[in-house]
Amino acid sequence: MKIVLFATLALMAGCTEKPKQPEPEPARRETTATAAKPDKMEQLRVINNEILSALSSSDPQAVAQYIHPEKGITFSMYGFIDPVVAKHFTKDEFVQYAGTPVKFTWGTLDGTGEPYIRSIGTYLKEWAYVRNFESGSLHINNFKGSGNSINNLQKQFPAADFTENYIPGSEAYSGMDWHALRLVFEQYEGNYFLIAVVNDRWTI
Repeated sequence: MKIVLFATLALMAGCTEKPKQPEPEPARRETTATAAKPDKMEQLRVINNEILSALSSSDPQAVAQYIHPEKGITFSMYGFIDPVVAKHFTKDEFVQYAGTPVKFTWGTLDGTGEPYIRSIGTYLKEWAYVRNFESGSLHINNFKGSGNSINNLQKQFPAADFTENYIPGSEAYSGMDWHALRLVFEQYEGNYFLIAVVNDRWTI
């Protein structure tokens, strides 16, 4: 009789025992997490190509969105950047005049010394994007084009990164008709912005 009573009590105790709660699973990483930011070389390649596309479309306002908000943008007609001669705009100035016929002096022509006076739109089309640089070779933080003038880009912008879009010269001109378009960047709030557009070519 005692055995039966003990078994009955044990059975009742088992029925009133709370079921074990499953242990929580380890927290899973969100599958929608933001993708890792591309490395510097890839960021520079992408922004370089976007700016070339804007230039090839003759769209100054599209170029404006890449200009450094605080430092503005400097244009140099040749590889030697003369801070006195090179044309500088704040971002607001560039936006204000980009779609207008207002003309500016950008520098002087090699050989003749004549001042080169054009509107922003005309300068970008006739000088900055004088060749189809989208078809050229891209070099990041390296120079390909080398002529007989001093290249002082890294002296003028020692903390900057830059790209060079290079088109080689032809046999007909013994390779002397090469062109290079250099885009100079500095970071602002974690993103690269354009601070200079430098053209280079063979000079007399």
